[in-house]
Amino acid sequence: MATHRLDDLDRAIIRTFTDDPHVGVLAASRQLGVARGTVTARLARLSDSGVIASWAPHLDPAALGHPVTAMVTLQIRQVAGHDAVVEHLAGIPQVLEVHTITGYGDLFVRVVARSNADLQDVLDEVTAHEHVVRASTNIALATRIAHRTLPLVG
Repeated sequence: MATHRLDDLDRAIIRTFTDDPHVGVLAASRQLGVARGTVTARLARLSDSGVIASWAPHLDPAALGHPVTAMVTLQIRQVAGHDAVVEHLAGIPQVLEVHTITGYGDLFVRVVARSNADLQDVLDEVTAHEHVVRASTNIALATRIAHRTLPLVG
């Protein structure tokens, strides 16, 4: 995967849109003291290179009625590979992320639920696949640092 080097203007544009996603290109260009076309071109380049991964809204699962977050480590049967289990997990709406990992377990899964009782139902669905051998679950009690990427910008 190719990496994209950010210059000072790229970083300023990213910070501007992170601080106020509704700022708009014209307002951003005025704040940054550059032409609107420059901001538009930079945003296009940052999007095309994958630095800006999405313009979609960031949703809060708790506000959608899913205040319980848990991290699940799955051990799977290696005979079929990860694909079949990942496809199964992709069909579960409460599964937010799945990562292949090293160490104990094979997949790391972030799930949400409406309650602890609902979490049990979600876990039952997660582990219902024939290639899931074992699951270990940790419930998140509080979010101390939410998902972030802005510090990587520098």
